[in-house]
Amino acid sequence: MGEGILIGVAAAVGTPVYVYDAEKIRTQYAALRGALAGVPHRLHYSVKANANLAVLKLLRGLGAGADIVSGGELARALRAGFQGGDLVFSGVGKTERELEAALNAGVGLINLESHGEFQVLRRLARGRPAPVSVGLRINPDVTTETHPYTRTGQAGMKFGVPLDQVLPLARCVAAERDLVLTSVGMHLGSQIADGAPYRAGAERLASLVAELRAAGLDSLTSVDVGGGLGISYGRGEGLDPTVFAAAVTPLARATGLPLLIEPGRFLVGNAGYLLTRVLYHKRSGGREFLITDAGMNDLLRPSLYQAYHEIVVLAAAVGGVEAAAAADGGVADVVGPNCESGDFLALDRRLDGAGPGALLAVLGAGAYGFGMSFHYNSRPRSAEVLVDGGRYAVIREREGADDLMRGETVTPAWRDA
Repeated sequence: MGEGILIGVAAAVGTPVYVYDAEKIRTQYAALRGALAGVPHRLHYSVKANANLAVLKLLRGLGAGADIVSGGELARALRAGFQGGDLVFSGVGKTERELEAALNAGVGLINLESHGEFQVLRRLARGRPAPVSVGLRINPDVTTETHPYTRTGQAGMKFGVPLDQVLPLARCVAAERDLVLTSVGMHLGSQIADGAPYRAGAERLASLVAELRAAGLDSLTSVDVGGGLGISYGRGEGLDPTVFAAAVTPLARATGLPLLIEPGRFLVGNAGYLLTRVLYHKRSGGREFLITDAGMNDLLRPSLYQAYHEIVVLAAAVGGVEAAAAADGGVADVVGPNCESGDFLALDRRLDGAGPGALLAVLGAGAYGFGMSFHYNSRPRSAEVLVDGGRYAVIREREGADDLMRGETVTPAWRDA
């Protein structure tokens, strides 16, 4: 996407604003599909990465299914045009109401992550016209070199069924007339840049499939390797889809089962930009600060994960306004307007020309950006824009004060407890 389009969108829509490149999403989808072409597979887009309805519709049009983890994501996927059979429902804390909604929608696969969840689902499934397709999301005890908060496949985490509990739980599912075990799978974590963990996890899954079959449990129709493929945020490398494919395709050949893949960040992360303007430049305690109109309420990843996002200056400050130039080499912290010392987008960055009025683009903001935004300091959430070729569309209007207070009341309607 050219800088001119981004500058034009910022002028027309205002800042902060998230901008997504439709063609980049198509390119990423095609690259992953091409890498996996040697084995039967289906991509189920991980809705949590970016849940905007227009983004979901775009991916549905490419042939993707959807991976969901909540009743809200179920509603979004259905609104975007996905059919129930296109959906894989995972997550450790599905409520009874969410499971019932999934059953009513005919969700194609419900991944169980605990025996307690099985007990709830077996009760809800009784009397349904057809058996409910169930998967077991296992914890393969594979360590990944990612942020501790984004590891999900290591023993001792809340995610997945521990390996020693998989066979007993599979037997419980198989004993139920209203359930059928059709898949086993894993999810190792997020932002994984190495093929080795996938290879180790795939080998665990292959052994598990063999163990289930040896126990007479031969109803499997797919094996799910999850998602988590890493991307480059401007330093370090992402995971090449051919490396990922080389790690997981032997699983399909060993088991004779199609693969389910659940990419999110890989498809949309580098297709997104957060545009923000510099409000002020400030010196304090020997440090330089660029204060922007976007902050942790718009993009939480830098504060939460100490995540690095490359930032570029799209339009420099004009009119001779003072630029941020520190004595130690022209570096500055890019900080937001929120009342938190942890409110920053970047630390120690050199951004020539980024004085007050400059337009900045935070790159790699298409995944876990808007979806993790929130209303701290009663700041409305930003607009979202989709660009396709030389045209753009606002796909979420910027919130206003009324949106901040929707559902609240000044005068409570008291009830007896």
